[in-house]
Amino acid sequence: MDVSRFCSAARLVIVAGKGGVGKTTVTAAVARMVAGAGLSALIVEVEGKSGIGSVFGRADGLAYEEVVLHVTSGGEGAGAGEVRARTLTADDALLEYLEGHGLRRISKRLSQSGALDVISTAVPGIKDILVLGKVKQLERAEAADVIILDAPAAGHAVTFLTSASGLLDAARVGPIRAQAADVVELLSDPARCQVLLVTLAEETPVNEVVETAYKLEDRVGIKLGPLVVNGLYPYLEGLDVDPLEAATAAGVEVTDEQARDLREAAQFRRRRQDLQAEQVQRLAEALPLAQLRLPFLFTPEVGPAQLDVLAENLVREVAGLP
Repeated sequence: MDVSRFCSAARLVIVAGKGGVGKTTVTAAVARMVAGAGLSALIVEVEGKSGIGSVFGRADGLAYEEVVLHVTSGGEGAGAGEVRARTLTADDALLEYLEGHGLRRISKRLSQSGALDVISTAVPGIKDILVLGKVKQLERAEAADVIILDAPAAGHAVTFLTSASGLLDAARVGPIRAQAADVVELLSDPARCQVLLVTLAEETPVNEVVETAYKLEDRVGIKLGPLVVNGLYPYLEGLDVDPLEAATAAGVEVTDEQARDLREAAQFRRRRQDLQAEQVQRLAEALPLAQLRLPFLFTPEVGPAQLDVLAENLVREVAGLP
C-alpha cells in the first residue's frame, strides 16, 4: 500500500494498547511516518506523562500549547512534513470552552474552587467527553493532516472511547448530549477516525488486545486499523549449532565457560522466537486484521535514533499491506 494513502485514510488516528507495550513509542513512529510522507502530524497526549517529548529528543514535557518536535523534507515526491505535539486535559478543555463563550470569570472561579472535580464525580464520563470534544474540534478545524491521539492504556481506553455513547444515552437534551453526539459521529465514521491497537507477542497482551478490539467494535462501532505487534525479536538462524563447533569452523577459540554461556543465550533466544511466533499466529487467528510488526530495540531508552529505526520499519510494513 502507498504510505501516503495509508496516512490519509483518516484524519484522526487513535493509538491504544495495554500499558507497557510501547504505545507511546508507536505513536511517535506513526507521526514520523506521516511527516516522512510530506504531511503534518499533530500528536495529542491525554495522560500528561507519556514521554513523547523525550522520544524526539526534547528534554521538557509537553504543554497545552503546541510545540514542533520534528521537521522533515519528506521522501521522494513528497513535500515538507512536520510533527507537532500538545497535551490535553479535561480542565484545560473546559476552561478554553468557557473563555471562548465569554465566561472567562467563571472559568477562573471553577479552576480555583476545584468545582471541576466535583462535576466530573457527579457526571461519570464528563472528563473524557471534554477531551474527546476538543479532539473533535481539532479534527473539524483540520489542525493537521493527521491527528494522532495517544490514548490511555487499554483498560481506560475502552471507557474513554465509550464515554460518549454512555452520555448520549443518559442526556436527552442540552449541550452535553450535542457534544456526545458529535463525538460518537466522529468515532464511528471510518473516513474520519480509525484505531491502531498496539500489543506485544505475549499471552497477556494478546488476550487483552483481542478483548479490547471486540469491545470497541461492539460498543462504539469504531474502525480498527492494522494491529501493531511491537517488540519482535529479529529471527536468527543457526541457534541450534553447538558454539564449540561453530567456533572451530570459524577458527575462533572459546573456553568451555564461554561455550556454556553461548548455549544458554541461544536457548533463550530460540525459546523467545518460538513464543513470539506462536502468539503472532494466535493473534492472527483471533483477530482478522492486518499486522504491522516492529522490532525489539536492544536499548534501555528510545530516542531520535531509535525512533528513526521504528519509523523506517513501519514504512516498510505499511508498504507491504495489500
